[in-house]
Amino acid sequence: MASGAREAVVTRAIVLWCPDWPVIAAQQALELAVDQPLALVEKGVVFACSPAARADGVKRGLRMREAQARCPQLEVLPYDPVLDARAFEPVLAAIEEITPGVQPVRPGTCVLRARGPARYYGGEEQAAAELLRCLEGLGLPDARVGIADGPFAAEQAARSTGAARPLGGAPSAGTPTTGAADAAHDPAPHFWAHSRVRIIPSGDSPAFLAPLPVALLGFAELTPLLRRLGLHTLGDIAALSRVDMRERFGERGELAHTLASGLDGTAVVPRTPPKQLDRSIDFEPPLDRVDQVTFAVRGTAEQFIGGLTKAGLVCTSLRVEVTDESGRVSERIWLHPRLFSPPDVVDRVRWQLQGSGAIDSGLASPISRVVLEPEAVDDIGHHEDGLWGGGADERIHHGLTRVQSMLGHEAVVTATIGGGRAPGERQVLVPWGDRPVGVARADQPWPGSLPAPAPSTVFEVPRPVAVLTEQGASVEVTDRGDVTAPIARFSPTGQARDARPVDSWAGPWPVRERWWDATLSRAMHRFQLVDADGTAWLLALAGSGWFAEARYD
Repeated sequence: MASGAREAVVTRAIVLWCPDWPVIAAQQALELAVDQPLALVEKGVVFACSPAARADGVKRGLRMREAQARCPQLEVLPYDPVLDARAFEPVLAAIEEITPGVQPVRPGTCVLRARGPARYYGGEEQAAAELLRCLEGLGLPDARVGIADGPFAAEQAARSTGAARPLGGAPSAGTPTTGAADAAHDPAPHFWAHSRVRIIPSGDSPAFLAPLPVALLGFAELTPLLRRLGLHTLGDIAALSRVDMRERFGERGELAHTLASGLDGTAVVPRTPPKQLDRSIDFEPPLDRVDQVTFAVRGTAEQFIGGLTKAGLVCTSLRVEVTDESGRVSERIWLHPRLFSPPDVVDRVRWQLQGSGAIDSGLASPISRVVLEPEAVDDIGHHEDGLWGGGADERIHHGLTRVQSMLGHEAVVTATIGGGRAPGERQVLVPWGDRPVGVARADQPWPGSLPAPAPSTVFEVPRPVAVLTEQGASVEVTDRGDVTAPIARFSPTGQARDARPVDSWAGPWPVRERWWDATLSRAMHRFQLVDADGTAWLLALAGSGWFAEARYD
């Protein structure tokens, strides 16, 4: 090329497109009627809608209230991208059964290299027909296929499918051919197409893309500027110099010129199918004792860990799913401080079934199925023992795990620091191997919390004490935050006869928590006090009662 840039290598591509895929995924998951008007809403606007909703004037981008005004019987649901992607996984797996090399573009759209399927099935038309038959078997009769040079042109071909010629060649009886009236709506009426397939011959992608609008490029910020400059179609952009587009609009301008010229060199990268690392075991007849299920699941646990080891992985977080005879599912995620071994997996299954009962106790409902699934994995190389083993840490881990296996999951706990304003709130005990879940984070700001240094002795239950004036009256705090009299005497037992002189004191520091919740709200005033024996105390006045929260030893 005169500019010195290398020419892009364009790959012949097949794009499969499922119109209204988010709606289809929601309908299948929630078992909604196909003819029910449905709209999926994201951030207050319509993200996708069903054909029945579009018939009443609902369209993408409308605000939810306006959509409901146009269609009063509209069913409105929040858009769930996780459900969208999860529901598309079986479609990708079914396509991979008939032809490998599928690359997901987004939920509802995927791309393949055209060469392999076309050679296997005897042509691009036959390959497209086979793909459509596959999707029809999955309950997707309206899927579309586009074949062109490059993924971009192939996707536009799939989205521009319309009634023209039946699959296989010449028009059949009763099928109208494309005429002048259709040409105004068909950007390239002379290309081979039928109602759900459009094939752009090799080398004709620039002519096919030329009349399409620039909005199809997907550059939201660049599109209005291109229109103001008089560039309304992809052909207008292709007629310009690639160098000029790059100098004026940067890399996005160069990419827009490449796509509009039909020179999309984006490679089709097939996805790597996920490895089946989970294991399951079914019981027929269902088992109604914990020890029976525990014994039966040992072999499955060994297969589960063996499969991970073969894949070069270890499991650090395990999801155990237990289904009873009535169909109810018990699911829990278990954590491990290092990595799961087969005995560890068996222990987690037993603990989940056992609860607070014994190993030989009966179950409320017989168990019919147990599923083991790795929730989090890590490379096995990160967990290899050193040359001389793990030393003391390894022995401690095995010892605590052994005690936990005999006494139960919550019999061995470790201490960790949580968030909170009181010293007692920051003490959190979690079972050995677990991470704190649902605990306030210590790294968050806690206005009104106790500054360092922290007291060394924290009472599990605050102790009642007496804080007195020189005359023996109880010290109080006014609504303005002032003490009614200087603190002169202190009794650690709460009895006036045990009161001792006070050397120094500081406070009050007001604490007001959860004022919006009548049941959880708390208000108090904190003091620090040193008695005549030189012992420092952390005190709190809540209502009319004094309590000792901690002691500085």
